[in-house]
Amino acid sequence: MINDKTKVNDNIQLIKFDDALEMVKKESDTVLAKSPLIIRGYTKHLMASRGKYIRAMSVIICAEDKNGLIHPNAVKIAAAIEILHLATLVHDDVIDNADLRRGDVTLQKKYGKRTAVICGDYLLCTALNLAGSISDKQDYLDLDMPDYMGKVCLGELNQHINNSNLNLSVYQYLKIISGKTAALFEASFHAGAIFSDCDKSECRKYKQLGYLVGMIFQLTDDCIDFEDTTESAKKPVQSDYEQGVITLPLIQALKNIKGFSEKAASSGISRAEINEAVSKAGGLNFTHMVVKKYYNKALKIINDIEVSDNKKEKLMTLLNKASRVN
Repeated sequence: MINDKTKVNDNIQLIKFDDALEMVKKESDTVLAKSPLIIRGYTKHLMASRGKYIRAMSVIICAEDKNGLIHPNAVKIAAAIEILHLATLVHDDVIDNADLRRGDVTLQKKYGKRTAVICGDYLLCTALNLAGSISDKQDYLDLDMPDYMGKVCLGELNQHINNSNLNLSVYQYLKIISGKTAALFEASFHAGAIFSDCDKSECRKYKQLGYLVGMIFQLTDDCIDFEDTTESAKKPVQSDYEQGVITLPLIQALKNIKGFSEKAASSGISRAEINEAVSKAGGLNFTHMVVKKYYNKALKIINDIEVSDNKKEKLMTLLNKASRVN
């Protein structure tokens, strides 16, 4: 490993991309595996199903300097963001009463809701502790992790308050997902930009890019609820409305099909009726169109940022992963 690092001074060694990403996975796994004994069984259950590490990967890619090397502090922040994301998933599964996550039984299904909520809270604290363990903290004050965590929580609360709100507007919905999903992507891109030592103007571009990627990621996920199977998505699908979550494809149907909203409010609507209405109203086409708008804005930012061709290619990979472009 030492040969794959470039020495900067007596204390800090910059890291190559592949090594940095592997270190993030090891760091997050180590933190979970070394949890206090009382909670370790639960954190080990979570370790059994790894995600795609797309947020951690965002930090590492954005943290690359002009030589393609990464500061070790970026590894800790990336791991912290990954654990924070895991905490939100644990809480989401409790709220949604979900049985599956990443193809495995959820914590709340296996151990109960109370245990899952407390474990999620523990993970939030762990993420903050890990983020606070980086060296030279004064250099990274612009990255306000608690503020981003607050945005995620407020986004989730805003969604909960609007559960089963059949009059939810497009603007209101985009506001909800800008907190519950896009904020953590923005934090990831922002963190990486700070570690890459770019100027404030460039840093703002990375933040905006992260926000756009997060919006794309959530809107694409909304379409998955209608377009994928449980087996391919590795989580429950055809279930957002049943959990009270009103997403953009359904908003289009409620807004544009005469009498549909009234029927939903008075006697309820079946999944078959939802699918038919969304198809008739072009809800999925509309959502994909909004994704395309965000995609084009993100593409423009990537082309405006002064980075190497290699880093630009990696940023494009993130963008395409979020939008499920092959």
